[in-house]
Amino acid sequence: MKLLENIILGKETLKNAIAMAPMTRSRANGEGVVTDLTVLYYTQRASAGLIITEAINISEQALGSPYTPGLYSREQIDAWKKVTRSVHDKGGVIYAQLWHTGRVGHSVDRKENVPVAPSAIGIKGQQHYTSQGLKDYETPQELTTQEIKQIVKDYGQAASNAIEAGFDGVELHAAFGYLPNQFLSESANLRTDEYGGSIENRNRFVLEVMQELVNALGNDKVGIKLSPTIYYNNIENRDPVAQFIPLIEALNDMPLAFIHLMNGTLPLDNYPSYPKNAIETFGSISKHLVMANAGFNKESGEAELKKGIAKMVSYGSLFLANPDLPKRFELNAELNVPDGATMYGGGEKGYTDYPFLTEIQ
Repeated sequence: MKLLENIILGKETLKNAIAMAPMTRSRANGEGVVTDLTVLYYTQRASAGLIITEAINISEQALGSPYTPGLYSREQIDAWKKVTRSVHDKGGVIYAQLWHTGRVGHSVDRKENVPVAPSAIGIKGQQHYTSQGLKDYETPQELTTQEIKQIVKDYGQAASNAIEAGFDGVELHAAFGYLPNQFLSESANLRTDEYGGSIENRNRFVLEVMQELVNALGNDKVGIKLSPTIYYNNIENRDPVAQFIPLIEALNDMPLAFIHLMNGTLPLDNYPSYPKNAIETFGSISKHLVMANAGFNKESGEAELKKGIAKMVSYGSLFLANPDLPKRFELNAELNVPDGATMYGGGEKGYTDYPFLTEIQ
């Protein structure tokens, strides 16, 4: 089974081609510090070929949702050291996903500061989960050019902090409507300076951040997650192919570890210009290892690898509910079912209490 074969990722030899996808769990404390429960959570899942952590805020400004972890304070960095040490002790490889939420946040959890974004355009038709319940999105503050360049530096500092914390590499979260994805989007980015207007300008922020990450970490330690055909969080492009192919071609010139592509998770009936299969359309032009994400099970994941474009498949909710997912795939064992009610926030329930096969046999 290709899913269970060793694979080379950068300078690492992974024990299988199964990645644990990043999943926000909202179990850090109010200061963005992960706890011993988080250490256990990731250690339980160290049989993954690669763990990509939940999204981690790169700065105080980056915060969008309450109880999400950071990687910018001494206490945060030291807490992550316990996670990486424990995962490594189990033979695992772990990357930190770096996160700036942009306009996907609310002032009630940001010390009354409204979120920032490429343009002053709020998200409509959705609400945001806050520490005070669901709230309508606010109109974000448009970033100045100087502020944008500072955020690029913040990403570089967070990457350096990740290495200090013991991570093997980092992934830029440039998907699902967060800040990098906002720059890529015609609906969220109406700037007329060097960061907006043309396709080249809308791609600029992501490419500058990626170069900053490579500069901080060196070759083969940086990945990126993209969702070219997902329009959640009011992210739209008239022609995603025209937007994302030049981006991926530019990324081909960088010494990256991988490109992590999300297939569409929403109906595309009203988006005729959106390709039906993002892995094939965009992965086929990448010179880097391609990781496929979104909605895969054992059979569809194996089929995806056999197509030859993707070399790894990442699993989200299945890994959440099955800490020994590779072993279950190997034995064709029954899978635990994820509990949607306990995904975000809380304690060990729905976090570290999902049974292993050895516990239920």
